[in-house]
Amino acid sequence: MVTFDQFEALALDLPEAHAQPTWDQVTLRVGRKIFAMGSPDSGRVCVKASKEDQAELLAADPDTYAFAPYVGRHGWVLVQLARVDAGELGELLTEAWRSVAPKRLHALVDEQRANER
Repeated sequence: MVTFDQFEALALDLPEAHAQPTWDQVTLRVGRKIFAMGSPDSGRVCVKASKEDQAELLAADPDTYAFAPYVGRHGWVLVQLARVDAGELGELLTEAWRSVAPKRLHALVDEQRANER
């Protein structure tokens, strides 16, 4: 189980990521581009993914992952925080971040991962 605070901390640990309240949700961004969002009280969050990754996640664990409302047609995945593993969510967030972050920042994450090994 992952809490919303843990979700937000995982996202904000990525280079130049920041939170911005928008509508009734917290959006997690690099610059102006959103890579994840959610509401602290909902028990679920939405993470940007490729359509291929979305299909794999939904097929592998439909109790944890679902087609996100409104943005699902673009690959976004709805994640049930009570069911997801923190490590897996961290990987999803990293891939979502990579999809919007400038290439110059990718090396920072690669270096960080290499140092963790």
